[in-house]
This record gives sequence, C-alpha cells and structure tokens, in this order.
Amino acid sequence: MTDTEQGPAPTAAPAAGTPRTGPAARRAAAALAGLLAAAVALGVAELAAGFIGAASSPVIAVGNAAIPLTPEPVKTFAIRTFGEDDKIALVVGTLAVLAIYALVVGMVGLRSRALGYAGIVVFGLVGFVAAVTRPAGGVLDGVPSVAGALAGTAALAALLAPLGTRPGSGVEEHAAAGGGRVPAAGTARADDRVLGRLREVLAAADRGNAAVDRRRFLVTSGVAVGVAAVAGGGGRLLQRRFAVAGERSDLALPLPSSPAAALPPGADLAERVPGLPPLFTANRDFYRVDTALVVPQLSPSEYSLTLTGMFDSPRSFGLAELFDRDDLVERDITLTCVSNEVGGTLASTARWIGVPLGAFLREAGVQPGSDQLVCRSSDGMTIGTPTRAALDVEDAMLAIGMNGEPLPVANGFPVRMLVPGLYGYVSACKWLTGIEATTYGAFDAYWTERNWAIDGPIEVFSRIDTPASLRRFPAGRQAVAGVAWAQTRGIARVEVKVDDAEFVDAELAPEVDADLWRQWVLPVDLAVGQHQLTVRATDRAGTVQTAVRTPPFPDGATGWHSIRVIAT
Repeated sequence: MTDTEQGPAPTAAPAAGTPRTGPAARRAAAALAGLLAAAVALGVAELAAGFIGAASSPVIAVGNAAIPLTPEPVKTFAIRTFGEDDKIALVVGTLAVLAIYALVVGMVGLRSRALGYAGIVVFGLVGFVAAVTRPAGGVLDGVPSVAGALAGTAALAALLAPLGTRPGSGVEEHAAAGGGRVPAAGTARADDRVLGRLREVLAAADRGNAAVDRRRFLVTSGVAVGVAAVAGGGGRLLQRRFAVAGERSDLALPLPSSPAAALPPGADLAERVPGLPPLFTANRDFYRVDTALVVPQLSPSEYSLTLTGMFDSPRSFGLAELFDRDDLVERDITLTCVSNEVGGTLASTARWIGVPLGAFLREAGVQPGSDQLVCRSSDGMTIGTPTRAALDVEDAMLAIGMNGEPLPVANGFPVRMLVPGLYGYVSACKWLTGIEATTYGAFDAYWTERNWAIDGPIEVFSRIDTPASLRRFPAGRQAVAGVAWAQTRGIARVEVKVDDAEFVDAELAPEVDADLWRQWVLPVDLAVGQHQLTVRATDRAGTVQTAVRTPPFPDGATGWHSIRVIAT
C-alpha cells in the first residue's frame, strides 16, 4: 500500500500529562453541571419575574400549583409540624426536588445532550403551565419559566462541553462500521480509516477514562454561579417595586362611628402573670395560615371589591369608598384557624375597624335564595361563607384596620372579611377582591372541595399557656394560667384540675367582649413530683367544653388541654 492509499492519518493521542478523569468523576461533574444549569435557570427566571410579578416565578408557581394537589393528611401534618413556617417548608421542599432533578438531568446530559436539554425544557414547561393556569395568572406569567428554560439549556451545554463525549461512543461507531470483521480484498483504505478511528478512541478513552478540560469546566462553573447569583438577586430587587408597604403607610385609618368599648380595669391579666399571652396580639405576632407562597401586593389606589351573583345591585367599590363610609365600627375579635390543635397557638386577637358586613350586603340587595357567599382573594383562593352568618352575626365586617393601623400586608391588606364565631377557613378571606352571592349547590369553595365542613362554627376552647409543658420548677405555689374563647357566646367559666382531683374554678379576667378570648389564672400548690394539669371552659350558653378528643379535620379539634409538669 502506497502513502497515497493510506487515507487520513489517525489523530494523535493526548500528550503525556493531560488530565484524565474516570467515569465516576465525570458523572459527578456532570451532575454538578446540571445543578448549576438549574441555578442559572432559576436566577434568570427570577430576573424575568422582577418585571412581571413574584407569583410568576417558577418555584412559586409550581409550589402554588402543588398546594391544591397535596392530600389533606399531608397538609395537616405540615401545619402541625411547621405551623406558620409551612410555606417556607414547601418552598424548601420544592427546591430540594428540583435540585435532585437537576443532578439527574446533568448525568443524563453527559450521555445524551438531547435528553439533557429535554430535561431542562420539561422543567420550563412545568413552570409555564403552573404559572399561566393559576387562578390569577395569564400568558405573561409564563415568560419567566420560558426565559429560565432557555438560559438553563445554554448553561448546560456550556458546562458539559469541557467534559468531552461519552467514553465508548467511538467504539460503538467502530462496531457499527464493521469493526471486528476481516476486511475483504480491495477494502484496505476503509480498513485503515476504521483502525485510525479506533486508535483515536482508545487514546482518548484510555481504558474508560476521558480527557477533561478541568480549567474550562471550573471557569464555566464560576460564570454560571455568578450569572445565577446576579440574575436571581437582581430579580428579587426588582420584585420589590411591586411592594405596597409604602402606600399602606401613607394611608390614614378613618375613625369609626362606633368605637370599641373601653377596657375595664385589670382586663389584661398578662400584666401580672408572666407567660400569659397579652389580651391583644401584636400585629407582628398575629398567626398566619393561608396558601399564599408570596404575599399578594394590592395597591390601594387600584383596589376594587366587586359584588357579583345574587345581588339586586351588583357593583364594585374602591378602597376610598370603604374608608369614607359613615358606619364604620371598631370591635375586639379573636380569630381561630380550624387547623388549631387542642392547646395550639393558631389563634390571635386584635381590635379591628371595618364596614359592618350585614348592612353592606343588604344595601347591595343580597337575595334570599343565596345561602353562600363565595369570597375571592386576589391570589385565587375561594372561601365559602354562610350568607346567614354574614347577615346576622352582629360584629361581622369587612376589616380595613387592625390594632390602630391599616391591615398589615401579610394579614390581608387592604381588605379582609371577618365573621366572629366561625373558623377562618369559612369566614376570614384575606386580600378580598370579590364576593359572589350564590348557593352551596352551585359552587364548592376551596376547602369544601377538600371535604371540610361548610359552616365551621368555633368550638368552646381553652388552653394552658403557663407553665409550659414538661417545665421544671420548685415545689409549692405555682400560677397556672391561659386563655379561653367561644366567639359570639363568651366564656362564663374556666376550671382547672390537678392530677385526679376535682375541677376548681379559676379566676377570670373582666370580660371585654363576647368575641374576644378571656384570660384566666389559678394558683395551685404542687408537691414534689410529676403532675398533670387539665383545663376546661364553659360558654355563656352553658355548653361545657367536651373531653372527647377529635382532630381538626373536618370541622375543628375538640378535647381538654392537659400538660405534665415537674415540681422539684
């Protein structure tokens, strides 16, 4: 065979000293590449969301979409375990799942670039669908997911490039070209080309190892981290422009025409009993349980409350119209979440200012055939409130003020509904933008669809706040204290028992309002050893708190609250 018949010369093997990486190390690097590509995707998506709104962020959109699909036992566990941090736990969980997915995408991309890119596209598609199909979403809300997917695909391509092709792929090509067969006469040129390709693959693979441009990979990784951080941080900064805290602080809360009654002397036992919650909960400490992963930001100047459905005069109201009404009332009301366990802390109190709900609905001509008000939040949540309760409960209101200031943004600004005597899931819609007068037969609200009770009257409830459960203290006299509530009826009696002794009446704080919880205290003498303390309450209608323990689902927990303490 002459030189002109030999075909192209084989590619030279990598020079001595070229870094080689084994299969396991390359897979690890590819997994890291997938993770960094996901970080870039999320960062760019956050940047895009900075121009559209925080709810359009893929993580938030997917998290919000996952909430309705979560089984009730899982939701109950999350609220019981994480309390008001359940939304943080959901976001962290979403990010954890995404991280695992990204690691897999990176390793798949090492073997097949097309499949790796497809994995990023799937991520973008899920975010897009979640964003545009949310109740308050639109096509524009899908832009961040698309932008993130494009950026993530480009990042994955750049990060995988320094890792080379999959070891062994050239051998497969050789086999497909007829490697291993004895060449027939006249095929010397083709055989030489195959042998040259085989030498090239063997030199690069080096018994399963591959030459990797480590420097390029490190540089590309650093760039990816920088892009993710700058884009994500920039997006978060841009999202602040949607905040309405400044507009809220500029609002002057109107004076009510019917102020709350003055507090009687000694109304707040917390002033003399350490560990007892105050009569009124500070706004910053007020419990919050809802499904909003990002707090809705409603501009006061653009706010509108729309009445639809079975009203004689359906119409919309601006915030100024509600503020300027001459029938505003101020009332002291305790709110309770239906997820509150026996002894739980998902209950808080405030002095509220608002529009009397019954009068407001009658002015609009709510029709007798309506038995449900579907209250709509700006984030798409629907709360079903019994029409009769909204009309007849004396202190039901459209709240606009809380403890002397406009509603906090996290607690429903600018308007929320309150109906004392009902758990919040059927009475306390936050970020209220619409009320539809309808029937239970025509529409199932969010919680009704999930088989929670449709009416949700609050049970007689009491709890021990001090001493804390399993607390150790010197034997002798110890103040046992807590709160009790039965909205619309009021608390008439609280009793405490130690171990198996009889119940003893506790001292009650002066009653302020039937809708406000009532503090109580009882000094007891405890000998050295463990003791069980139990409390029960009786409302003014004569209903004694039941000892039967039931879970919150489907209409609120029941049972006596008991704790164990240790006297030393």
